[in-house]
Amino acid sequence: MDIKLSHCFLTVHDHEQALAFYRDVLGMTVRNDVSFEGMRWVTVTPPSQPDIEIVLEPPGASPNISQDDRRVLTELMAKGLLSRAVFTTDDCDATFEHLRASGAEVIQEPIDQPYGVRDCAFRDPSGNLLRFNQPNRQQ
Repeated sequence: MDIKLSHCFLTVHDHEQALAFYRDVLGMTVRNDVSFEGMRWVTVTPPSQPDIEIVLEPPGASPNISQDDRRVLTELMAKGLLSRAVFTTDDCDATFEHLRASGAEVIQEPIDQPYGVRDCAFRDPSGNLLRFNQPNRQQ
């Protein structure tokens, strides 16, 4: 059995802000930007991983979600508790400086973790926690 990840989802409150960050700051490629039945399907992909698409979706994108559930999801997103992602990088410090210079919200400056990576953390414009780690070269 050959199972591979094809899509993952990040909740965003504004597609244009998300695209400006993921496309323009992180250098991802927009794979899809399609309107369908009042919704918008936007996916980006890291250039070095063209088989993986990150779906940028609004909170409660399901047409069957209740207004109460949509409100709760929006509140969780505002607190930065809804979505997160971990990316690898070949240079954690350079990635940190690039993201900080872009104005991204710094959560953690680069540090060596006891589990074998050097990493840093930011929030995207929607509050999603994004970690960037560099595997320890000694492993």
